[in-house]
This record gives sequence, structure tokens and C-alpha cells, in this order.
Amino acid sequence: MSTTHFGAPSAARSTAVAARATDLTKVYGHGETQVVALDAVSVEFRQGHFTAIMGPSGSGKSTLMHCMAGLDTISGGSARIGETELTGLKDKKLTQLRRDKIGFVFQAFNLLPTLTALENITLPMDIAGRKPDRAWLDRVVTTVGLSGRLKHRPSQLSGGQQQRVAVARALASRPEIIFADEPTGNLDSRSGAEVLGFLRNSVRELGQTVVMVTHDPVAASYADRVIFLADGRIVDDMPDPTAEGVLERMRRFPGGRPQAPGADAEDRVG
Repeated sequence: MSTTHFGAPSAARSTAVAARATDLTKVYGHGETQVVALDAVSVEFRQGHFTAIMGPSGSGKSTLMHCMAGLDTISGGSARIGETELTGLKDKKLTQLRRDKIGFVFQAFNLLPTLTALENITLPMDIAGRKPDRAWLDRVVTTVGLSGRLKHRPSQLSGGQQQRVAVARALASRPEIIFADEPTGNLDSRSGAEVLGFLRNSVRELGQTVVMVTHDPVAASYADRVIFLADGRIVDDMPDPTAEGVLERMRRFPGGRPQAPGADAEDRVG
């Protein structure tokens, strides 16, 4: 594996907190079938930083992201986006929070096939009745390299280009934080590297905050920081990661190697 280090010195960038978990707990099931997916996790994600979350199968990494993004309820503790506490928010307020303050990038591109790339990018704002900031939209499109593809429909784009559209869609509304769940899982290595580069550039050039769940040490090396989970707890926190350093840390988990994408705490339920 390459020894290239993609991170940037964190001291030069913001120390403000974009999202915070405090004693965050998530429990599935009851009685003998109960599974503690997150066990009193406390962590902060700073503004303008790129954080990767890693861990073996069943570690709780996707559960943590889903709880922090308001996609799953929490059993105890606290989850905040900026100064907004997610616990107890009514559905309408939670929907508004996700729409206005959070961007999402998933393994599946989730593009509408009948819309052009540009229409897919602006769709969330169109639904919300908001007009995009044209200057910002142009900057986002340039950053992800889609200027010549905006009139194309998803079927006319490669997998890497479709995921770039998904990244641009997440960026277009200027969210406070972007959560990316295995964003390169359906891509070949070259396309995956392009998408990771665009995510990194959105942090460096646009000041975006990105939190990414990944199983891939090379993908994690694009981040400024890697958080490692095991059995629902944070067990390590690595600044300025390299692929080799991440892989070596992952080898110390049971099983001795990173797991396939898609496996997580929910796998243990039932």
C-alpha cells in the first residue's frame, strides 16, 4: 500500500465543534436478545475536518453515524448537531434539521434516473422550496469536477460520476456536516480515489465538515483523523492517519483484518 499521507495539520483549522456525542448509548432488543450497539460513546467532530470511523464487524460504527445524523433513535445520552440537541426532537423538527444542517452520501448513489445531474443536485432544495446559491453551486460543481456533465442523466454517467453527483447534492445546501456511509463501496479503486479526493477537497477548499464510515484503510487515510470502535466503544483515536498505520491498528482487532463493507452492530441483533 502507498505510504502517502493525505491529512493536513489540524492545528491550523477550526476547533469549533460541528457535532458531539456525550455518553451516547444505543440498545437493540430486550431481555436475553438485548444488544448494546453503542456503550456510552463520547466524541466530538470539529468543523472543517474530515473524520473517518472504522472498526470490525459489529463495532457500532454505522450505528454511531446513524444516531448522530438523526437517522436512528438513541437509547441514552446526548447527540448534538451544532447546538441542537437531537434527543426529543419531534419528527417535523428532525426532518427540518436533516434537510437544513446535514448532508448525506451513501454507498448507493440514490439518484433519480429521470433527472439530470444538476436536477439531482438541487432536488433537496427544490423540495424544500429554496433557491440554490448560484455562486456556491457553481463552486461545488467545479470542486467535484462535474461542469461538463450537468445535463446528463445517471444512466449516462459512470459510477464514479454518479457518486460525485451525490457528493455535490450533499454539499449544495451548505450543511453544517456531511455524513458519508461507505461512499466508495460500489466503486472501483480509481473512481473511489476520485470521490475521496473530492470529499477531501470539500474540507480543504470549501470548509466542509465530513464524517465517513469506511472499512478501507486507504479510504481512511484521506481523513484528518480516524476513530476506531470495538464492541460499541471508542478504543483508539488516530490523528494524521496513513493507510499502513490504519491497517496495522485494524490487525489488532479480533479477526486480524478489516471486514467487508455493510457489516455492523445490527448484524448481531437476533
